[in-house]
Amino acid sequence: MKTLDPITVQVIGASLVTVAEEMGAVLRRASYSTNIKERSDCSTALFDEHGKLVAQAENMPIHMGSMTGLIDSLVASELTVRPGDVFITNDPYHGGGTHLPDITMVKPVFADGELIGYSANIAHHSDIGGRVPGSNAGDSNSLFQEGLRIPLVKFATMDGVEQAPLAFIGLNSRLPQERRGDMLAQLASVEIGERQLREVHRRHGRETVGAATAYLLDHSRKRLAAALREVPDGTYRFHDLMDPSDGPATAIAVAITVDGEHVSLDFAGTGPQSPVGINVVRPALEATVYYALKAVLDPGIPPNGGFFDAVRIDAPHGSIVNPVEPAPVTARTDTCQRVADVVLGALAAAVPERVPAASHSTVTYVTFSGECDGDFFVYPEVVAGGGGARTTKDGLDAVQVHITNSSNLPIEALEQEYPLLVDTYELIPDSGGAGTHRGGLGVRRDVRILGDSAEFSAHADRQATRPWGLNGGHDGSLGRFIVNPGRDDEHRLPGGRVSGVQLRQGDVLRVESPGSGGFGDPASRSPERVREDLRNGRITEQAARDLYGFRSAD
Repeated sequence: MKTLDPITVQVIGASLVTVAEEMGAVLRRASYSTNIKERSDCSTALFDEHGKLVAQAENMPIHMGSMTGLIDSLVASELTVRPGDVFITNDPYHGGGTHLPDITMVKPVFADGELIGYSANIAHHSDIGGRVPGSNAGDSNSLFQEGLRIPLVKFATMDGVEQAPLAFIGLNSRLPQERRGDMLAQLASVEIGERQLREVHRRHGRETVGAATAYLLDHSRKRLAAALREVPDGTYRFHDLMDPSDGPATAIAVAITVDGEHVSLDFAGTGPQSPVGINVVRPALEATVYYALKAVLDPGIPPNGGFFDAVRIDAPHGSIVNPVEPAPVTARTDTCQRVADVVLGALAAAVPERVPAASHSTVTYVTFSGECDGDFFVYPEVVAGGGGARTTKDGLDAVQVHITNSSNLPIEALEQEYPLLVDTYELIPDSGGAGTHRGGLGVRRDVRILGDSAEFSAHADRQATRPWGLNGGHDGSLGRFIVNPGRDDEHRLPGGRVSGVQLRQGDVLRVESPGSGGFGDPASRSPERVREDLRNGRITEQAARDLYGFRSAD
């Protein structure tokens, strides 16, 4: 193999990441849906000719590794691959991301007739058919209820877009024009990746680029090994519970074994697959584990195939983290958040100074849909919550955590695009767990229906099991959904996985996201910081008195 100087390696590595980031920028700017163009619910990546991930833009951790299955499926398929071809799929059991709204797209990249890599992206589409608008209700009981299932098919060739797949995707969506626009945005993104990857090879030469990517993959493996050497050898265990769904709560359990430079995770003891859509397919489990290990052990490790290859993951077949097809999976992110929690909880025993208390640790995913002026609309949103308190700092308020990294939809964009009005958008006092360092606060968001009617669906967790505190810190608050708060017809929706809730003009749907756990004994929090929390409205006087022993005269 060709020997390279470190500067050349870094230049090539930075060039590949820049290409992936430019692909992401094109995808967001060209998309039609607010979910992609405003909330950035998408990711972009480059793979080498062997299908190894070499560069991914910093977007969604749940997508870390989620596109790898796409390349594997393409290589294993009997499809003919020619220059100019583009392929798509969304089947989570066969290389298509982790749930049906995520459509993955890949374009093999050729130079001088030889394969040099792959340009790929993944984007969450706001409606892909299924039993509810938005295709993302957590209470579906089969994959077939969750939307259109797209096998690995050719989407474009050197001659242009294949109209058949574009047509059947549009025909099965409630928003066909939006689907067409977003699919063509994905196409533009992979074409930019193809063009720029060729330019990197032209500038540096194929042999040099190949040697640099091999070095970068090996570098990730070595950095993980170096990080593991700082962790005491042993087996570390933790478990947590998902909110109940048509039965008892499901346990998520992990045993993490660190042995020198090696790490393995065994999810034995995790509960059976769920009858509703909170099951996690293998790529989603892997992406979550990679994120959690990277965050704790060495955040600077490049998220590429070298890092992935160095981690062993065992998960019981037929469990909630390794379900049997066609188990529903659309709300898999709620379970992924709990997987991240248990991995972090286990590592807290090994490297306690690096691990925060539990964050809100759910994806409070809400969907409003209906008609406005004869046009159908679907408004999807992930509402932020509290970030876990840390060993030296309070938790962050109103943030996306762990495997999500999407933005909130600005109120101005929401009200311009949809017949909805946001009455309230505020932090919830006392929602962060008390502690020496206080947990981050959850969010209250009241959405008023302006049209004649609307339908509400959602999936969320942490409405029955609180985010845990660490080292004596208190648990964070629960989340909830409330219809018409403060009115005579006020009522709370039963749990976090609901669909088809009918709302009328003037109704208000209140979303309250969970807070997060505190860190350390609340009695050790300084009076100055308690006073500041009071002044800023983060805690109430009762909480200051009862939880922190604070008196106004202090």
